Amino acid sequence: MAQGLKVNDKVRIISGDHKGTEAKIVKIDRKAGKAMIEGIGVIERHLKKSYVNPAGGKKTIHVGIDLSNLKLVEAAKPVKAAVKKLDKSASKNDAKAKKGAK
Repeated sequence: MAQGLKVNDKVRIISGDHKGTEAKIVKIDRKAGKAMIEGIGVIERHLKKSYVNPAGGKKTIHVGIDLSNLKLVEAAKPVKAAVKKLDKSASKNDAKAKKGAK
């Protein structure tokens, strides 16, 4: 199973009805071993009228594709976290405050 796949990776489907199609991963369900692919496996569910949804209607959902049917084409670029630079004088004052608070 392709465990190295992440959200926003570009993958190629290697088996099934959509074989050869390249698309981006929208969501991954690790427990079920499925990935939701952008524009592939999108279906409509019909909703019954209820108290919460009095009009009823339709709802679009993604149907997952098994991770073993996907091949990584291009990995998503890693996001760098912003590093906050501390003021040296502020850190010295904090150290003095901690020392005197014994």
